[in-house]
Amino acid sequence: MSKVPNPQRRAVTVGLFVLIGLIIFVAGVLTIGGMRKSFVSKIEAKSIFDDVNGLKAGNNIWFSGVKVGTVKDIHFYGDSQVEVILNIEEKSQQYIRKDAQVKISTDGLIGNKIVVIEGGTTKAEPIQDGDVLRVKKEDSQEDIMNTLQANNKNILAITDDFKEISSRIRKGEGSVGKLLADEDLYKNLEVTMASLQRAANQAQTMTTSLNAYTAKLNKPGGLANDVVTDTLIMANVRRTVSELNETAATARAMVAGLKQTTQELSNDLANNKNNAVGLLLRDENTATDIKTTIQNLESSSEKLDESMEALQHNFLLRGFFRKQEKRAEKEKVVVDSIQLKAQVVQ
Repeated sequence: MSKVPNPQRRAVTVGLFVLIGLIIFVAGVLTIGGMRKSFVSKIEAKSIFDDVNGLKAGNNIWFSGVKVGTVKDIHFYGDSQVEVILNIEEKSQQYIRKDAQVKISTDGLIGNKIVVIEGGTTKAEPIQDGDVLRVKKEDSQEDIMNTLQANNKNILAITDDFKEISSRIRKGEGSVGKLLADEDLYKNLEVTMASLQRAANQAQTMTTSLNAYTAKLNKPGGLANDVVTDTLIMANVRRTVSELNETAATARAMVAGLKQTTQELSNDLANNKNNAVGLLLRDENTATDIKTTIQNLESSSEKLDESMEALQHNFLLRGFFRKQEKRAEKEKVVVDSIQLKAQVVQ
């Protein structure tokens, strides 16, 4: 095997030293970057987990998306639980409350495990050294997988049901299948929809007409608007209604009085048929006499009128009747003037 020429060996050696130097430099930068908070003051808190899901000492602790410490130690606690010791920066202590909760999460999709502190209220005090933070209960990966399996079974069952429904629809079974396969049913449905559309249009037209009519009623100066807004008209209406109620009450009282009077007359007639009322109502001879008397009075009145007319034309009494007419005319003039003055004063 031939040896590598001296210049090439030197180049390879130099390249190796440069590569080793770069590796040491990068490792130093990463180490310093990860340990630059080693000398920062910290407090210690604890949490008890049922399962840490691969969490290791040195993993980061986040609060509101900010790194606030690292995991110091992990060891078993009790029968099967795990106690995690948390180193939290003292300067972040004031923001983390005692009622905060912790959970284990992942830094990205496939990153390292981290401890996430979340929640907490301002009513609680800030955490102190040695406090125990509660663990937020979450489904484990096994629970999630079981849930996914159950969901897959449900989806498979739903898919089978859809397949059966699709098959029945293609065969024209059921309402939907008949609707898709039966041309007459489709036409009937189309006619029904057209009727519904016409009804909707008529309802819209009616609504528009009602709106226009309402606008007319609300127009100032209209009867309906005056009745609603004019307090004077409403007062008059109320007064009229009150007067009508009073009139109705009076009419009821009059009817009651008439009924009572009628009852009394009936009782009188029943008890004594020979009294004046009974004779007037039931005695034909009395009624005939009354009619004859009335006719005689009318005849006497006509004869008296004729006698007065003859006296007025008599030359002996003509002056007397003329004086009576003049006196009546003067009295009428006086009465008319008094009424005129009264109207002027008003």
